[in-house]
Amino acid sequence: MQHTLIRMSFDDHAVRILEEAERLKLGCQHEESISLLEELLLSDPANIAALEELADNELSLERYDRAEKAAKQAVALDPESYMGHYILGFVASMRKDWISAELALKRANELKPSNAEILRCLGWVLYSKGEKIQGIVTIERSLNLDPESTLSLCDLGVCYLESKNIMKANTLFERVLELDPDNACAKECMERMSTMRKVEQKRV
Repeated sequence: MQHTLIRMSFDDHAVRILEEAERLKLGCQHEESISLLEELLLSDPANIAALEELADNELSLERYDRAEKAAKQAVALDPESYMGHYILGFVASMRKDWISAELALKRANELKPSNAEILRCLGWVLYSKGEKIQGIVTIERSLNLDPESTLSLCDLGVCYLESKNIMKANTLFERVLELDPDNACAKECMERMSTMRKVEQKRV
């Protein structure tokens, strides 16, 4: 998950720390980024940008409880923190709490319309909670905004695969493998489709 929001502050020192933390995060140096942000938050516990960045780093490390804690603090300080709502929705979706995830992601989408990552996650949540058509349409919107997102391509492919639309699923997973030949999700799903075809052929 990539996020480049930096809320500018009159404190030049804080801005420099946020920029360095962002650079480290984008370089996948999450622990180093977290250390800088935690140091900043010791002196400025109400720094919303630092809380958002901290939550994002923790999310990347799959430390969902810590990500949720930081995101909740950000949202408490700024109810319009789209990043905070997004992370709360993402964490809820990982716990398969589809109702909470939908509420948080819809709020994030209201605050930050046409964001591909928010729409992708919202679409997956809608599909998973039974609103299959709306879920697929929402992921397709995400893919229109970011056509080379292997995450969106895989999510949409899985939706079509589970809906037994093998041709569409196959096209999507082939595209994923063009972009990322080692993509584990696409490889696994292609093998699954191959097995399904063999079973069908035996029935015929």
